[in-house]
This record gives sequence, structure tokens and C-alpha cells, in this order.
Amino acid sequence: MSLVEHDAQAQFRRARRLAFFARLLAWVRGTSDDLLPLAEVRSRIRIVGQHYRGLQTVPMQQIAGSEGRYHDFNRQFLPRHMGLKERWLSINRAHLSEVPLPPVELYQIDEIYFVKDGNHRISVARLLGQAYVDALVTQLDVDVPLTPNMTLHDLLLKAEYSDFLEWTELARLRPDQQIEFSELGGYLALMGHINTHRYFMGLEQNRPIENAEAICDWYDTIYMPMVQEIREQNLLADFPKRTEADLYRWIMDHRWYLREQQGDDPGTHDAALDFRHRFKRGRGWLRLLRSPFQFLRQMQPQPLPA
Repeated sequence: MSLVEHDAQAQFRRARRLAFFARLLAWVRGTSDDLLPLAEVRSRIRIVGQHYRGLQTVPMQQIAGSEGRYHDFNRQFLPRHMGLKERWLSINRAHLSEVPLPPVELYQIDEIYFVKDGNHRISVARLLGQAYVDALVTQLDVDVPLTPNMTLHDLLLKAEYSDFLEWTELARLRPDQQIEFSELGGYLALMGHINTHRYFMGLEQNRPIENAEAICDWYDTIYMPMVQEIREQNLLADFPKRTEADLYRWIMDHRWYLREQQGDDPGTHDAALDFRHRFKRGRGWLRLLRSPFQFLRQMQPQPLPA
């Protein structure tokens, strides 16, 4: 056996060992080390444009999905089964013999790249510690941000976000918007808030309110003032792994609860203060143990205050 062949075989065995331990670690952590399937992303996220970017130098760490081989390799592009061995070895032999290989072909969606052609080349190059790869890139334009560390759960959230932006056209009406949830269902709740706000605007002004007008007014006079309050009180520090949109939704529900209890609207500032006092860093769970029915009632979605 030649030295090149010996090294290629040894590196494939190492790649398989690493793939095994990566899957075991993901199982222990309750996470996933799967590649993102391009078809799944395209079916859930609205593609608003496409153009060819030509030859690019791409960071390996941003390649997180594949068009057709997402079952064969894990998120680090380690081979998952022995059926990949012969093709993998032939690519590695070429690397070890310094035989030039053609550039891989990738799709780019925001910050993520998906392999169209060249999965084995990416796999070998990553195992050998290569940080960048030459690639022919086709860019698919979307209306929501995507990052290489996202999971399939994150993809479902992005799909809801994309649908929300399509319905509201908020990306066009307010280009600086950034409304992201950590749980599913948040955008549907926001659509309910907007429809309720539009209804009360019509009553107050005694005229029909266009959808775009209601959306802008809700964003400017209700959503952003609450977000500003969340920032000024640094509430995210007390609710780890949550987002401004999460807190907006919960505080608005809490504000309605306080209005029912007190008989008047406490306003944005006082509602945020009271929510923080009751629920920050585990206090909500303590209250749940003491009075579960009151806690659950408070956390139920309520109509937006008029």
C-alpha cells in the first residue's frame, strides 16, 4: 500500500470516528447535527430573487446545507456511512497528491451556503483543516435573515417570519424592522394585534383604515414604544434566550391582565416593570407553584388593549 493510500484510508477512518462521536454528542445534548436540506428551506422561505455571482472564496463554516446529500454528511460534513468511502477516498487521494480539483458549486441564501455539487470535496477539505473553498455561487435572495448555526426549528420560525413580512409588507414599509421570536406562533399573534388595532383606529377616526396605514401605526405607536421600554429597562438580561418580540407579546398580555384587575390601563412603562418583577429569572415558576391557576391565566393570550 502506498503512503498516499495509507494516509487516505487512515483519514477516512478518523472522519467516521468523528462523525460517530458528533452524533453521540448531539443525542446527549438533545440537539441535531443534520445538514439543512435546501428543498426544505426553499419550500418554507419566500425566494424573492436569484442571480449568479460566479467564482467566490467561501468560508467553510458558512456551508451548512446541501441540495441532495443532506442525509449522507453531518453538519461538519463528516461522512455518516461506509457507502461514501470510495468516492471520499478518491477525492482525498487527489488532495494528498496535490491534483487540482474543480471548484464546488454552491447556493447562497443570506449567510448560509448549500452544496449543489461537491459534497465529498467539502468533506475532505474540512477534515484536512481547510478554512476556505473556491466555489461557483448562485445567490437566492430572501426577505428574512438566515445564519449558518440555525436548526430546522429555527427554519420554522423563519418561515413564519417570511409569511408575516409577506402579509404586512413591513420590510418595505419599515426597512429597519427586526421582529424575531424564539417560539412558534408569535407572528400569528402579531397579526391579531394589528387587526385589532386597525379595528379601533377605524372606530376612533370614523373611517375605513387601509391595511398599510394600520400596520405602520401599530409598529410606530405600539410595538416600537414597547421595544424601547424593553431596551431601557434591559429586560432581556432577565429573560435569557428570549427576544424583544417575545417580551413585547408577553408584556402586552400582562398589560391586559393588569387592566382587568385594576380597572385602568397601566401603560407601557408600568406594565413592563410589573412583568419584570413577577416573572424575571424563575420568579414565574415560583408563582406557578404557589398559585398555578392565576399564573396560567396571566400567561394566556389576551386582546390588545384599546
